[in-house]
Amino acid sequence: MLNSKKLLTYTKKLSILFVEDHDDLRENTTEILKAFFHNVDGAANGEEAIRKYKEFYEKESHYYHIILSDIQMHRLNGIELVENIYNINPKQIVIIISAHDDSKYLLPLINLGIEQFIKKPIDYQDLLKVLLNASKKVTLPNSKSANQENKVPLIKLNNSSTFNKETNILTNNNTMITLTKYEIIFLQLLTDNIGKIYSNEDITDYYNSLDENLDIVNIRKLVSKLRKKMLENCIESVYGIGYRIIPYFEH
Repeated sequence: MLNSKKLLTYTKKLSILFVEDHDDLRENTTEILKAFFHNVDGAANGEEAIRKYKEFYEKESHYYHIILSDIQMHRLNGIELVENIYNINPKQIVIIISAHDDSKYLLPLINLGIEQFIKKPIDYQDLLKVLLNASKKVTLPNSKSANQENKVPLIKLNNSSTFNKETNILTNNNTMITLTKYEIIFLQLLTDNIGKIYSNEDITDYYNSLDENLDIVNIRKLVSKLRKKMLENCIESVYGIGYRIIPYFEH
């Protein structure tokens, strides 16, 4: 279970806008968020969210630090909302809640660069973990971001495995595991943003940028071999979309 004090360390000065057209869910979730965030606002649809987003900036001289939004809503759905938000503030952190696994809903948002997906019905422990991860990336005025302060090259992948981004060394229980060049490139990409889903196109484009060739069929083979090298799987295949490193949270 997530330590509430740890979450508060990162969220107590932050603001969040929760966009959800289901009244009870919006009100209940807003009350939970108020226990952690300095400022919590709710909006019942995309149009109201845009209005509140602009009003908040006029009042506070900065945007909400995090936006948490449903996809299916009247008066501007989640995809249209994100497009509008990014036109105003391309650096906005956005987390999407969705009851859909269909790529026609998710892929446009991935291409826009949203931070993370959370599935409905909401598991509030999962939600708080995602919010912790997102909050660490927020930079407040006149301060270093928590992510910068704690930035280390060693990435904890699961209970048993770590990946060092400087030395490109994968270890299982402190035993070094031999990686191929393509496996190193893959882990370097996915560990740049833990939890982010990288589409097959993102992955092939990244390899091409390094003058390396990797097609979609070989991505699957690469992932399969990498999984066998880890005592616990931490690479998630998101059907029809791509791959991500599952965020690891120590208990």
